[in-house]
Amino acid sequence: MPKLLSGAEIVFKALEDQKVEYIFGYPGGAVLPIYDELKNHKSIKHILARHEQGAGHSAEGYARSSGKPGVLLVTSGPGATNAVTALTDAYMDSVPLVCISGQVPTHLIGTDAFQECDTTGITRPCTKHNWLVKDVNDLSRVLHLAFEVATTGRPGPVLVDIPKDIQFKKGKYKFFKNALKKKLNGKAAHKISNSELDKFIDLIKKSSKPIFYTGGGVINSGPEASKYLRELVSLTGFPITSTLQGLGAYPGDDPQFLGMLGMHGTYEANNAMHDCDLMINIGARFDDRITGKVDEFSPGSKKIHVDIDPSSIGKNIKVDLAIVSDVTKLLKSLIKRFKEKNKNFNSSNKQKISKWWEQIGKWREKKSLNFINSDKVIKPQFAVQRLYELTKNQDTFITTEVGQHQMWAAQHYKFNKPNRWMTSGGLGTMGYGLPAAIGVQIANPGKLVVDIAGEASVLMTMQEMSTAVQYRLPIKIFILNNEYMGMVRQWQELLHEKNYSESYTAALPDFVKLAESYGCVGIRAKTPDELDKKITEMINIDKPVIFDCVVDKAENCFPMIPSGKPHNQMILGPEEEEEISDEGKILV
Repeated sequence: MPKLLSGAEIVFKALEDQKVEYIFGYPGGAVLPIYDELKNHKSIKHILARHEQGAGHSAEGYARSSGKPGVLLVTSGPGATNAVTALTDAYMDSVPLVCISGQVPTHLIGTDAFQECDTTGITRPCTKHNWLVKDVNDLSRVLHLAFEVATTGRPGPVLVDIPKDIQFKKGKYKFFKNALKKKLNGKAAHKISNSELDKFIDLIKKSSKPIFYTGGGVINSGPEASKYLRELVSLTGFPITSTLQGLGAYPGDDPQFLGMLGMHGTYEANNAMHDCDLMINIGARFDDRITGKVDEFSPGSKKIHVDIDPSSIGKNIKVDLAIVSDVTKLLKSLIKRFKEKNKNFNSSNKQKISKWWEQIGKWREKKSLNFINSDKVIKPQFAVQRLYELTKNQDTFITTEVGQHQMWAAQHYKFNKPNRWMTSGGLGTMGYGLPAAIGVQIANPGKLVVDIAGEASVLMTMQEMSTAVQYRLPIKIFILNNEYMGMVRQWQELLHEKNYSESYTAALPDFVKLAESYGCVGIRAKTPDELDKKITEMINIDKPVIFDCVVDKAENCFPMIPSGKPHNQMILGPEEEEEISDEGKILV
């Protein structure tokens, strides 16, 4: 007869069998048996956050930079509800997380017991799936299933809610492999047919104004997907653009790359998307930040959409060819088929798309990312550019908070590798970047990890600096400090007649002294001429650093698609600002 294990022992046995190395968490009454068991499992290291949201974002940063699922451990009630923001963030951005939450004993469920809440009910809309385990003999199966659901198909968060009595009870342990029986979204995994590939290739051959539109699905598919994407783009000679979450899947400094598209994307990327005759969407969602006015989105193009999630196809934009597939699998099959039928396609097709590249060149001449620099005050764009130039020769990992600084980072920092860019896209979570940087640093010891932050965002999870100090994680928090909630201020300026209602932070801390109070290093730069020296100093310090970069308070983020406008009608700078319609004001 197999040895019976307690529920807490089963949790760790499952984590070990899933090859988990780190868990991010915060203890509480309903998970004390699990924390008591932690001492017996030296192969698993626990990272103590200062807030469950911070633990969740750290798990996200770990997952996104390593390709492994992040694991989160929280107590019942407020522990679970504090984690909801991180779970929703992971759900929107397709990040594999396994959240283990404690629950009150089974006999107290439904009695409004101390620190009780309906965790599975609350998290149902923001997880791929969740479970309340009421029988200890179900626990091992559920835990292994949780990892499989989190990492299969479109990745995402899952939650396993374990009552306290189940953590004490003895039960059988079994390692369940392939508990899903290779099923994906309730259906068998889609097999790509040659006819689908031939339709794909036929649309490529007929096109004279093509563009690749790539998203986070390429990154999520793994490093091979990025390798195959680069090969396909090279084989075709077509231009390529990327969503915010797709940056790094294709080299940011390559001449075929048009930059990021969308609300604050480049002029050439958005215009090429509008005027193309073939749009090849690989792993992107056609979300509202990209499309602008939906009924005027790329009206003259045929559209191909490749996505692992069938529910994402046809949801916002009607397409001409839909392929449900993992990106790596599709690209590998497509390249093989393409090479068989079209040798030297790039050179033979060059003339056909030459006028298209000429037009793209004219759009590029606008230099939409240009800005008026200053020798007196640090422009935020300049700060990001200098950070890029001084770190580009290292294998640097960048996280961000959410707001203007996030867009400036996406515009002016070039990513040439996947999994080097971690930002909150779908949910737009202020406070994401600092704890995410902790997770990234744990997954990538010895690498340079920088959180490009805004002073308003970073204060939402600033307490996590204590975690960085405790575990000696030399993360760099590079704050573009304009004393405003910058994007809110920008929208108030453009949409609400410069009524800066509650967007100015009147009582900011001294970030240098704050850093010192945490036991890390504080640096401040106020003028452009001292920026390089101080960034270099930041890079060379082997401790957590808070860098207070004092930037222009009134700088706006351009280019910008005005709310309610189609994606080819962009504002390139303050001199082009126009009145936003009432309909547009609703859409921000």
